[in-house]
Amino acid sequence: MTNWVYPAGSASDGPWDLSLGAYDSATTVDGWEHTGLKTATLSDRPLTLDAVAEERIIIPLSGDVTAVVDGQTYRLSGRESVFAGPTDVLYTGVEKAVEISGDAGVRLAVASAPARESYPTRLITKQEAPLELRGAGNCSREVRNFGTPAALEADRFIVCEVLTPAGNWSSYPPHKHDEEKEGQETRLEEIYYFETRVTPDAPAEATDAIGYQRVYASDERPIDVNTEVRTGDVVLVPYGWHGPAMAPPGYDMYYLNVMAGPGPVRSWLISDDPHHGWVRQQWDAQEIDARLPFGR
Repeated sequence: MTNWVYPAGSASDGPWDLSLGAYDSATTVDGWEHTGLKTATLSDRPLTLDAVAEERIIIPLSGDVTAVVDGQTYRLSGRESVFAGPTDVLYTGVEKAVEISGDAGVRLAVASAPARESYPTRLITKQEAPLELRGAGNCSREVRNFGTPAALEADRFIVCEVLTPAGNWSSYPPHKHDEEKEGQETRLEEIYYFETRVTPDAPAEATDAIGYQRVYASDERPIDVNTEVRTGDVVLVPYGWHGPAMAPPGYDMYYLNVMAGPGPVRSWLISDDPHHGWVRQQWDAQEIDARLPFGR
């Protein structure tokens, strides 16, 4: 059976802590075609990305990043950590060579998707990126929508960050986007890249920050994921119902989502698992978690 879960370090490649689905990724996944993700911890040597037919977004995870595209230098103002607030990001379009640098120890992600249509390189500042508080009660979460169709002109992918406070569930109710139904659902692969932290009020002995992710079959195609996740772990969702992503009490959760597919429309249209979709109706009577947004 195809592996859909990649613990931190299991898909490393040269200077990249993680490299899955990109044009040069050494780790291959059967049937994975539409999305890619790289992460890295910078050293004193720049990282380079070749000019190929994929579009990219560069996302600082911790620290500031400098990127050079077409001879122009872009300085991305980052953050102390993904839990400290939003970040500047850089969309580079297709057939663009990129050189990335920063102080040693700076961490970054590069989301990608094979693409053909050309859109201009664009710096999206942390002030510009739409911030959404989604759900309510213990389904409250924060979504940073810098790479969604409403915020970014792009060819194929949809990219966002989701942050879930300790004790809450996100990616809930379980939903899918694995077939094309005009106006109802779009077929999208999805990458979940996780980071977790112990809540700031936890005692010193609390060090093992964990979360959980669930993926299960929506049709005859088999998939059954119910796994612990920690910082640097990745879960791939090729199809099927997915959710919840659970942040246990004591541990906050972050994930970076990268979605793209073969359909004619760049849009995130989903179907809820009919057994659990009713949960949305309860949110009207509940308040959004007061701990959101992170880093305010």
